[in-house]
Amino acid sequence: MKRSILGADTRRTASEWARSLFAIVLAGLLSGGPFSPVYAQTPAQNPPPSPAPAATTAPDGSSIAPVSSLGLGKHDFSRGIRAFPNILKPYESIQVEAPVLTNSPRLEQLVHDGKLEITLQDAVELALENSLDIAVQRYYPWISDAGLLNAKAGNTGFATPGVQIPASSALINPYVFFVQNFDPLIQSSVTIADVTTPINNAFTSGAGTANVASIVSHSSQFNNQYSQTFQTGTNIQVNWNNTRSSSNIANFFNPDVSSTLSVSISQPLLNGFGKQLWTRNIRIANNNRKIADWAFAQQAITTITNTITAYWELAFARENVKVQQQAVAVAQKLYEDNKKQLEIGSLAPLEVTRSESEVATDTQNLIFAQTTQLTDEQTLKNFISKDPLAPSIINVEIIPTDRPAQPAVIEAASFEDAVKEAFAKRPELQEEVYDLKNAEIDVLATKNALLPSLTANAFYLSAGLAGNSSIPGTPTTISTRVPIVDANGNPISVNVNGVPTPIFESATIAPSLGTNQQGFTTAQNQIFHNRFPQYVGQLTLTLPLRNRSAQAEHARALLTQRQMETQAQQLRNAALLDVRNTYIALTQDRAQVAAAMKARELQQQTFDAEQKKYQLGASTTYTVIQTQRDLITAQGNELRALANLQEAKASYERALGRTLDVNRVTIADAKSGDIERETQIPGTLHGKVIGTEDLFKSLPDGGKR
Repeated sequence: MKRSILGADTRRTASEWARSLFAIVLAGLLSGGPFSPVYAQTPAQNPPPSPAPAATTAPDGSSIAPVSSLGLGKHDFSRGIRAFPNILKPYESIQVEAPVLTNSPRLEQLVHDGKLEITLQDAVELALENSLDIAVQRYYPWISDAGLLNAKAGNTGFATPGVQIPASSALINPYVFFVQNFDPLIQSSVTIADVTTPINNAFTSGAGTANVASIVSHSSQFNNQYSQTFQTGTNIQVNWNNTRSSSNIANFFNPDVSSTLSVSISQPLLNGFGKQLWTRNIRIANNNRKIADWAFAQQAITTITNTITAYWELAFARENVKVQQQAVAVAQKLYEDNKKQLEIGSLAPLEVTRSESEVATDTQNLIFAQTTQLTDEQTLKNFISKDPLAPSIINVEIIPTDRPAQPAVIEAASFEDAVKEAFAKRPELQEEVYDLKNAEIDVLATKNALLPSLTANAFYLSAGLAGNSSIPGTPTTISTRVPIVDANGNPISVNVNGVPTPIFESATIAPSLGTNQQGFTTAQNQIFHNRFPQYVGQLTLTLPLRNRSAQAEHARALLTQRQMETQAQQLRNAALLDVRNTYIALTQDRAQVAAAMKARELQQQTFDAEQKKYQLGASTTYTVIQTQRDLITAQGNELRALANLQEAKASYERALGRTLDVNRVTIADAKSGDIERETQIPGTLHGKVIGTEDLFKSLPDGGKR
């Protein structure tokens, strides 16, 4: 009874825990509901800006983790297909899905009534989803993964953009031939042969006294070899060979089975000695994989910066069209008023002509502004879509909902801090760090390749031999009936009871009692009991005279390293100049915005005052219209200055390497070398940043279009 009560209490406790856990999960899902813009009917057009994350500075000799989001976590080609439990799996082709060349569903969800109203953040996310530049660049890290897999097998990696040293050029132990493959290699061969050989001399051919015209032999061979090169440079070969043969001539065993088991080990002691030499291409491929990540990050930064610039250019172009439309309306109003005054004779005809010219000029400016708007709209459409000709967006009007405003101060505390941050975050500088590491690996490898080749070899062989042989009986002596002759060739005879009797040669014979059958198992028993062993040790020294090839490779590696060190300083100087220039541009644009805002405020005051004077009869219509035109121009200058400031801010963030952080693009922490494979960009679903494929799956039809 106690056990049943205890069991009931336990079940009740587990049930309560399950209900509590379900309630917590349900509450989390409900609270996360408002943050799911994928399912929102009318997404917020102006979400509050998120604070920019604090700048992260990498310590000397390290680097900020490269991008492993943006869809890169979808595949990992650096790991081969496992052979367990399906041993045939590594010999099958892998499947790589076809590229998605259609626009993301999120783009179509934002289109309403032929208009695409997007915020700046929407534009950035759409660009990350649909940019073909990013889609193309995304393949390079995967190609680098495949190169790393190839290097792990003992070969070299693959070159991708940004990689200056795809593999080491060092000729390691070039005078010793063996298959350098870190993957085990098994070779098996089966040979069956029937051979008939004519006999010219029975004794030299091995036929002996057998009265045969030819030797007929049959043989079957089953040979196996296991070979592998280890990362220490040690090469091992194990051979297990078996031969069964038979012939029509006399042998000790007929048929016979001969087997051998041999083990051969070689180890370089000078040229090619050490694990660092044999894993050089693996380390280079690892570095090149990180370079591919940084190159991908650079492409993402470029895409985001270009999208931001295109967004603000379109925002300004649309506002500028409104300004030019107002200017045309004002000029047209002045022209109409001047014509009326000309009719009553209070104005000279020249003033009418002048106002009509102003209408034509402003109309020309309006046409140019409208053309610029269409051009900027198409530019932004190309950035945020994979297929701008898709029927759903080809005639869509893009309306930026964010207006350019005075941004918060984002400048670093000092120029030195800005440069330090740029040196830690800019992708091209991080690429150069890994290129220099590769150059150092290649220099050390080519330095070792200058040494002569000294190879230690050890060889062991165990042999076995067995076959069929006859079982001899008790030997007996018989007469051969061949007479014994003297020196003259006359038969010798003896007197037996007065009768001459010839003497014959005698022979001892042993009758065969049967056949002793021994074969494969006997030969293997002899092998593994080490009945007939061989032990061989060998040192081989190869000394290339003059050694010019190795010297040339080492000189080239050193020169490349020095060139890359110079190039690294060149890139740092360029980054420093970029930070300085973008900082100056940002500071100047802030000052221009302040001046433009002040000029617009003063012009607004002037226009208001002129209107009051006109109402009191102290001003003319012409003066009011001219003042209004000046106000419109001041408003356009303010918009242009604000757009320039936003673009300067994006350029400054690009120069410091902040673009991905500021725009909330995930950067996985890969300092440990383990890349997060789950995080994918772009788009949002349930408040989480996800990839395009998940967005397709979120549609009611599963994205089947």
